[in-house]
Amino acid sequence: MASSVQQLLPATPTSIVLPKSTHHTTLFGLGSCSTMGELKQYHSQIIRFGLSHENDAMGRVIKFCAISKSGDLRYALRVFHMMPHPDAFIYNVIIRGHLQHQLTRDCILFYLQMLRESVTPNRFTFPSVIRACCVDYAVEKGKQVHAHVLKFGFGSDGVIQNNLIHMYMNFQYLEEARQVFDWMPHQDIVSWTTLISGYSQWGCVDEAFEVFELMPERNSVSWNTMIAANVRSNHFQEAFALFDRMQSEKAVLDKYVAASMLSACTGLGAVKQGEWIHGHIDKNDIKLDSKLATAIIDMYCKCGYIDKAFEVFNGLAHKGISSWNSMIGGLALHGKGMAAIELLKEMERQAMVTPDFITFVNVLSACAHSGLVEEGRHYFRYMTEVHGIEPGSEHFGCMVDILGRAGLLEEARDLINKMPMIPDASVLGALLGACRIHGEIKLGEQIGQKVIELEPHNSGRYVLLANIYADAGRWEDVATVRKLMNDRGVKKAPGFSRIELDGVVNEFIAGGRAHPQAQEIYAKLDEVLEHVRKVGFVSTTDGVVNDIEEEEREKLLYYHSEKLAIALGLLKTKHGETLHITKNLRVCKDCHTVSKLISKIYDREIIVRDRSRFHHFREGECSCNDYCSGFVDMASKSIIGKLAENLSCGWLLSSVGFICIYDPETSPLPFPLLIASSRVEFSLRMKNYLRRTTCAELGTDISYLLSPFLCTCRGRCLKILQIPMSEVTDKMVEKHTESLTDISVGYSLEIPSKGLQSFAKRSESLSHLERKMPLNGRGLHQVQLQ
Repeated sequence: MASSVQQLLPATPTSIVLPKSTHHTTLFGLGSCSTMGELKQYHSQIIRFGLSHENDAMGRVIKFCAISKSGDLRYALRVFHMMPHPDAFIYNVIIRGHLQHQLTRDCILFYLQMLRESVTPNRFTFPSVIRACCVDYAVEKGKQVHAHVLKFGFGSDGVIQNNLIHMYMNFQYLEEARQVFDWMPHQDIVSWTTLISGYSQWGCVDEAFEVFELMPERNSVSWNTMIAANVRSNHFQEAFALFDRMQSEKAVLDKYVAASMLSACTGLGAVKQGEWIHGHIDKNDIKLDSKLATAIIDMYCKCGYIDKAFEVFNGLAHKGISSWNSMIGGLALHGKGMAAIELLKEMERQAMVTPDFITFVNVLSACAHSGLVEEGRHYFRYMTEVHGIEPGSEHFGCMVDILGRAGLLEEARDLINKMPMIPDASVLGALLGACRIHGEIKLGEQIGQKVIELEPHNSGRYVLLANIYADAGRWEDVATVRKLMNDRGVKKAPGFSRIELDGVVNEFIAGGRAHPQAQEIYAKLDEVLEHVRKVGFVSTTDGVVNDIEEEEREKLLYYHSEKLAIALGLLKTKHGETLHITKNLRVCKDCHTVSKLISKIYDREIIVRDRSRFHHFREGECSCNDYCSGFVDMASKSIIGKLAENLSCGWLLSSVGFICIYDPETSPLPFPLLIASSRVEFSLRMKNYLRRTTCAELGTDISYLLSPFLCTCRGRCLKILQIPMSEVTDKMVEKHTESLTDISVGYSLEIPSKGLQSFAKRSESLSHLERKMPLNGRGLHQVQLQ
């Protein structure tokens, strides 16, 4: 046996000089080992002293090999199997070593072997075995181990009981966990915290709070456990109330509580409180680890302060992968796709961390929010070709979103069909959203039904399908979807908007009058809407419930929660001050258009965070370029929509910068005007409609403010031009009206007063010129040629 043991040992290196060995000095030396090389030298001394079968000496060897950071579990097992009669101590360290290496099933097997060998477990055996059952989700074995705890007389041991509470909570056996807790003769702080954490893990926040209130004493861990439970359940106000209590009781605000409260600030959009916590971290020299730094960056990003997030990010001495991912994700939320891509490139240049799975989810999300189709395709391939990251469901979902929003529905569907995994509801949901944007009723109906099957309790899926039907005027189908929701007990999540003013978060629901200043708010909103209507805006009630009068349908839109929050912001802030709004649902088309107009009329920047991204409204425009949800500029449509209904082809310029083209012979559009409030949206819509009518690709991408390009529609050449009205000059009008003589069909053009003379001169050679005077309400003359 000794010779077999000696085969394990290498020759003793001459670089290490052992003290003159005795039995006691050898055992003492084992406790000071720091490497396997040193351990093996002491092991050789043990063998020479004839102690290779003694549990005391060999137990120390096995302990170092099994559980120390520089140990070797395989070496420990080889020594263990040579022991004739290992005792409970040796079994305990072997079980613990396997637990540390996440070999949980082996832990249970060694425990069973221990029982077969008639080695009696002690109080140090059960914590590791219980944790192994917990990790392996071995419910029945866990119950049997609990029975053994009682059988061997450890029913009152606090450490073992705490582990049992944790095990039962992990199994979601809440009653059994509570019974163990109640039967304990003495509950310590760990017992209380474990029970609270277990309840919160399964969303039982009320039960967790009940236990929290019964605690005889609390520490920062128990405070954080309760605060974090409320944050995870989106009970942000309750988290703030607990935080106030914590401060009044002089509890320590450590980095864990700070991270939880930063998440609460993120949820509420409460940047003032978030700034206070950030300041507290700096003043008290709380170590800014990766988790805390990420929480601060995430808070600033999601509260609309992307520049402050960058300040924190750039100030980090050591940027971990989570910090990079959080910053890239923040840029994605704000629609800054190219900036997100540049940050990825900077990350790769520094070569300190390697992009991971989440990095590319965020990069592709940034491409989706910014309409970067080619970039999205590139990085979808790049992540695998360069970094060896196989795309997961999240990456496919982003790509479907990118293609779907761009109108490439067939390509998106083909991508789904080629997925190596079964597409989940998020992937199909992205395609469903695209179907609504582009009016694809048939495909939307098919996908909607599949998504509802996958997520029968997600109200958003029903609502989106119902909206597709409503947009198509299929009200009977809308009613069918509503009935299905009612039959299944599915309720639509109520929408709300929040605005933080002077450190106080104000929350609104549509038509709600609970706010103490409700009367002033509604008066202000009526004033705002009157200004908006004066510039020609008319609410579109498409998609609003069909079983009420048109006037009532308009009122539902007028008093949406976002408009109420903006009205309060205008009331309570100084001129020029930015308004920050947080919503739990997506911005509707009506609110999106109204917000743009308010930003122009009142000279305000309005930053809205909805369920999926940020919208920065400034000077009548939105940072999403109306791309993210397929918004149509309804204000412009309501003003000029009827002017070109009977035209074969329309050319339009407006103060908000949109283009409209219609040719009934070649383009079976669902409405007579193709209207877009941005270059991106127009380009995408044109490509989509040309593709649907088998027309050629656009000849030139619209990448500049003044960029005419040609597209061929079944042999007919149409020239399309986009110029923001603020940049139209006499010279530009004169230059571009020259090309109008090449068009043989009718057209309609709106131009500012300063350009009317130049236009008339260029148009004299054209027949049947008719001028319509006076100005049409926006300082524009309407000129129509036939």
